[in-house]
Order: sequence, then structure tokens, then C-alpha cells
Amino acid sequence: MDGTQWIIFILIIQIIHFLGTWKLYQKTGRKAWEAAIPIYNGIVLMKIINRPWWWVLLLFIPIINLLMFPVVWVETIRSFGKNKLAHTWAVILTLGFYIYYINYVEDVTYIEDRSLKPRTGLGEWVSSIVFAIVAATFVHTYFIQPYVIPTGSLERTLRIGDFLFVSKFHYGARVPMTTLAAPMVHDTLPGLKTRSYIADVNPATYKTSWKNKLRLPYLRLPGFQTVKKNDIVVFSLPADTLVQFFRADKPVKKPIDKKSNYVKRCVGTPGDSLAVINGTVYINGEQFQLSDRAKVMYDHTIYAKNGVSSRLLDEVDASDYFRKYIADNLNQNQYNALAPFVLGANRTADGKIELVTQEKGIPTDVIRQLRLALTEEKPRSRVANLTQEMVQALRENPAIDSVVRTVEPKGEYGGAFPQRPNIYPWNNDNFGPIYIPKAGTTVKIDYRTIPLYKKIIRDYEGNEVAVSGQKVYINGQEASSYTFGQDYYWMMGDNRDHSEDSRTWGYVPADHIVGKPVFLWMSFDNFNEGIANWKPRWDRIFTTVGGSGEPVSYLKYFLALLVGWFIFNFIRKRRKKKQNG
Repeated sequence: MDGTQWIIFILIIQIIHFLGTWKLYQKTGRKAWEAAIPIYNGIVLMKIINRPWWWVLLLFIPIINLLMFPVVWVETIRSFGKNKLAHTWAVILTLGFYIYYINYVEDVTYIEDRSLKPRTGLGEWVSSIVFAIVAATFVHTYFIQPYVIPTGSLERTLRIGDFLFVSKFHYGARVPMTTLAAPMVHDTLPGLKTRSYIADVNPATYKTSWKNKLRLPYLRLPGFQTVKKNDIVVFSLPADTLVQFFRADKPVKKPIDKKSNYVKRCVGTPGDSLAVINGTVYINGEQFQLSDRAKVMYDHTIYAKNGVSSRLLDEVDASDYFRKYIADNLNQNQYNALAPFVLGANRTADGKIELVTQEKGIPTDVIRQLRLALTEEKPRSRVANLTQEMVQALRENPAIDSVVRTVEPKGEYGGAFPQRPNIYPWNNDNFGPIYIPKAGTTVKIDYRTIPLYKKIIRDYEGNEVAVSGQKVYINGQEASSYTFGQDYYWMMGDNRDHSEDSRTWGYVPADHIVGKPVFLWMSFDNFNEGIANWKPRWDRIFTTVGGSGEPVSYLKYFLALLVGWFIFNFIRKRRKKKQNG
């Protein structure tokens, strides 16, 4: 829905409101025409139902208005004596059209000085819940959104199980584009596992469906920062194939604001030229300088003539390595008990059984309980995912001979964007150079460059693109250049060899930016192993995400403030009780 269509839609709503309430306005001593003037009629209605004028503003805020309209309907009928539960359900289930019946059929009397206090305890409870949801939805949508890190693409900068507050106001809150959606949830209703919004996600009918005609155009409120290089950013995944998070399916056509949220580090901003050379990022020909808080990880091969033990890797907190156990024999019951910890099993040449696990291995208590005799292999070389601090610690260990970063060779295609190996044989470690589009800039378009920009031109900026031989057609016209309509960014994970990022699916449009993580309020180890196995990471709780230097936890200050508040409140209540007694 464009701006003109949205204005027409609002006018239709105003006509519906006028036709259903003009007689009721008259019964309150107002003029009938006052029910017809947009915005003014809302202010008058707030006076009629004895509610503050600023409620009118809430009726025009996407998502918030879905909660406020039923409240106003109920308040309207109660102002004319319709206080029974049946009346409340009637106005809600008819989407407010029960007011038409009251307006034209019933001879009701306006109750000017009606009590606004709910008549029952249940009514008061419901009222409190409704307005708590309204307030929480407003904050969630336009100011601060809680977010949890579900994957390891930013390890060890941000870790799986980190709970964040994401600021919407730093970059300016993006006004919801999907107008018919449940509050405070993203794309899926918890528990029900169904879409939380009304929209047609079928690519064939996406543009023409009436469900999508109610979408608002992209609008971002003013912010006080722009996305800069090194910022950690939450954004809507451009190449979304997730029907629900962690459940991939065939590509789905979601509204922008209902695409899966990802979090990565911005390494390239509009107008930059970016290249990855042997795993290192270069911007405009110069090596990209990461924030001192960034803990970038790469796969390394560790060599030791006496074997690389898992104990040494565990001591430095390495990740993403495999462990192999050798068993003389296993019965079916024993193997079933080991299944949750084992990735696979093989029969060796000498008839023994080889068990492969991830870095956590098989718990000692499980081995003892099953009365197994397992021997762990200690190969001379192993691949593990390491930060530079881990690499340094291993190199200083006399038991280790060498630690070498693994790099995909230049010219060896590794499935990287734009997935055209015959023209761009790129991989995660050797990629580009590539231009990051800036709004208003023009680039040359031909059969060689169109793979880099086709998704932008077609999917993000809404044009028809076709290639015939060596000719490129945009909206049916042969094109040799294209001018970009918005800014684009390049996002990458700090966990460089285990991150699906812009190297896989390309640019992130400006209208996909969600917000900036600012505060880490909780963190749990073993997050994906069930809540019973969660272990708090106390040093990460109540730390800031940005800034420089080692993160500092403010948990003790928060607890001290909380205790101080309880003491102050306790003393204040005792003094008040003495004064009244």
C-alpha cells in the first residue's frame, strides 16, 4: 500500500466511523458533523468516553492500534450504558459494528459521569493486563526489543545463550509495515507454531493479494546514529528461507519486518569496496581494523608429534572440533544410551568401533554407568576453531608443534555470493572485490555484473530483470546502467569459518536494519541443551555490547541498587504507617 492508498484507506475508516456514531455524538450534546472530521472526531470521542486526548495518537500507531481499537469500542458502548459481558463480546466479535446497532436501533442515554473503575476484580485485572500489553508493545516496537543469540556466528564476541536488549532508537525505529500482526512476537505465535501475522507469503500471488494491500510503505523514525563499520547490527535476513527459526523450507516471500532476525558485524558501508584476501577483510584497499572487543575466530590445524589431546583444546576453550573414541565392542542398549552424544559410528579395520562426537565428547558419568572401556584417539593433527588468544596459548605450549590457519585457496569456488562460479569463483576466505551500493550512485550493468546486483534491482527495489544473451533488460527496457534507490551494507560474523553471512547471500538493504544491541542482561552456557543444563556466565551478565576494552559487569551495582530500593521502600512504608497510626 503506497501513501495515496493509505490515505484512501484512512478516509474509508473515517466514513465507517461517521456512519456508525453520528447519532451517538448528538446524544452527548455534540454536533453530528463532529463525527466526520478526521483526528478531530477522535479527540471529541475521547471527551465523550472520558479518556485522555492522547489516546487518539495510539489509534494511528501500527500494531498498537490493533490493541486500542477494541478498547475504544468497549469504552464507547459503556458510555451509553452497555456494561454487560454480552455487550462487550458483541462489540469485539463484530469488530465494532455492534455500535451501528446501538446508533440506529436502540434508544440509549449518554452517561456523562460514569465511573471508569472496573466493577469487578476480574474487570480490573483484565484492564490492567490490556494496558500493560499496550505499553510493552509500544516499547518493544519503537524503543527496546529483547533478543537472544541462537547461533554461533558471532562467537566469541556474542555467544549462544546471550540475552540482549536491542535498541530501536539508535538508528531510528522502523515503523511496522505489516499492519495485521500479533503484538510482541515476531513471525511465529509461541506454542501454536503458526504465522503471527496476516499476509500472503505465496511468491506467485504476493504482489496482488488483498492481504498484502494493507501493508504500510517503509518508514523509519529519526535516529541519532547511522550504521557504521564495526557496529554489531540486528537486521531482517534478506535471503530468508525460514518458515520458523531453525526450520528451513523452500524460499518464502515474507514481509520485510517479518523476516527472520539475524545479528552480525557491519564490515562494509555504502560506497565501500570490499575484498576478503586469505580470510582478512580489506576495505577500499586497506586492512579492516576490528574493534578491540571483537574476538574473531578461524579454523586452524594444530600439529603435535605426540598427538593433539582434547584436554589441550579444552584448556584454551577451543570449539568446533571432533573427538574419536575407540570401543572394543558395544551392544545395542549401550549404543542407544550413547546416541545423544555421538555423531556417527564406524567399524575399524581391526573390528573395533569408532565413535565420533563433537568437542564436549561423552560424559564420564555416562561411560561409567554403561561400564564401557573407551579409548580416545589423540591424532597428530586436528582442526579446531580458535581466537587469536587461543592460538597464542597453544603456540606457547611445548606439547604443540605448530598452529596454522586453514584458508580456502583463491580461485576455488566455495558456494559464495553471487553463486556464479564461472564468473566469480569466490569462497569465504578469498572473495571480491565487490562494490557496496550507495543510494543515488550509478553502476555499469552488463551480463557479467548483473549477477552482483540482480537481487537488489529485482527483490529489494521492485523491478523486473531479464537477461537475454549478453543483454540486460530492466522493466522491459535494455539497460547498461542502474541507479540505486537505497543504501546497502555488508554484514559478517566474527566466527568467520562458521557464519552464514553476506558472503553467502549478499547485501543487506537499509530498510532491513532493525536495531543495535546495547546491553547484555543475561547469559547461559549450554543454551541449546535444555533449560535444566543452563549455566549462568556470571562475567557476561549486565555488560555492555559496545565500547572498547574488556566488558565490565554492572550486576553488583544493579543488585546494590535493588537492595537499596527495597530498604528505602520498607522504611518509607513504616514511617507512613506510624504517621497514620
